[in-house]
Amino acid sequence: MLERMQNEKKELKTVRKIVFIITLIVLLIGVIGGSTLYKYIKSALQPLDPNSEQVVEVEIPIGSGLDTISAILEEKGLIKDARVFKYYAKFNNESAFQAGNYGLTKAMTPDELIKSLKTGKVYREPLFTMTVPEGLTLPEIAKIVEQRTTVTSEQFLDYVNSPETIDSLMAQYPRILTEEIKAENIRYPLEGYLYPATYPFFEEHPTVEFIVDSMLQATASNVTPYLEYLESEEKSVHWLLTFASLLEREATAKADREVIASVFDNRLKAGMPLQTDPTVLYALGKHKDRVLYKDLEVDNPYNTYKYKGLPPGPIAGAGKSSIDAVIDPAQTEYFYFLADKEGKNYFAKTYEEHLKNRAEHID
Repeated sequence: MLERMQNEKKELKTVRKIVFIITLIVLLIGVIGGSTLYKYIKSALQPLDPNSEQVVEVEIPIGSGLDTISAILEEKGLIKDARVFKYYAKFNNESAFQAGNYGLTKAMTPDELIKSLKTGKVYREPLFTMTVPEGLTLPEIAKIVEQRTTVTSEQFLDYVNSPETIDSLMAQYPRILTEEIKAENIRYPLEGYLYPATYPFFEEHPTVEFIVDSMLQATASNVTPYLEYLESEEKSVHWLLTFASLLEREATAKADREVIASVFDNRLKAGMPLQTDPTVLYALGKHKDRVLYKDLEVDNPYNTYKYKGLPPGPIAGAGKSSIDAVIDPAQTEYFYFLADKEGKNYFAKTYEEHLKNRAEHID
């Protein structure tokens, strides 16, 4: 009884918040009165059919945000109004929804729908999953695809590097894939654009087209919230994913990413080369435990010791923590950093402090 009263109180409070926001909007255009709007929103937070037992199968794609999920639920006839559901979830700080195929009913309340989508209790379990970790290059992703599916590494790389494929995907994702991915010095057009995540598959033999499209959908879902900010800063998605890929390869802890982002940002603004070792390894096309002085001389546009600014494109797939760090870096005066054998980073404002850190923690 007490729990029910608490839920009703929470719902009433949220209804009032939603009414306030939407009323401000509708009053500007004179569409509807406040009392009517209140009743409408309250009804939208009730089950559409409390007596329904019919299961509606709903697919939530990888990387779906609240806008997408709300639209899907409305389209499937499970909620009355996607906007009300979205505001309700936002005001209650609901997030971390799980992708998958769900069995939902019209008898479910918004809270029940949210709980089901957050716990990931799916209606149909995937036949298998494929996990792509952060920080991998396109050839490394191709190997995972070969291990988990019937698509070979060669087939995958042929497809993602085909000019016809790139043109077709650019037409499908015009705000994500731009002409920058076709620049002369780009090694792989889709490097850094296939989002690291765990992908469920409901067919035994997914096609290469389906696999790549699933990964690009995830990238689009995770990048789209930043498009307005990027446009206001006159930056591109390519810039974001390139910058984020450097953090993904350099950092281990989330906090380190934000500080390293500030180091790179400070150096870029000062016109200093980034001098980050992962770009040298990418330029060399090999993995090494240690970058040698002779490696720093490789004449390749990805080598940020030799060329100022960001490299031509991403050097790996970046996850959400790295992307967030680019958007909101720490505010520091650091221009240098290095990592010891355990991966702990040490930051410095001046070259003299940097040399001292090297003497204490590296040499």
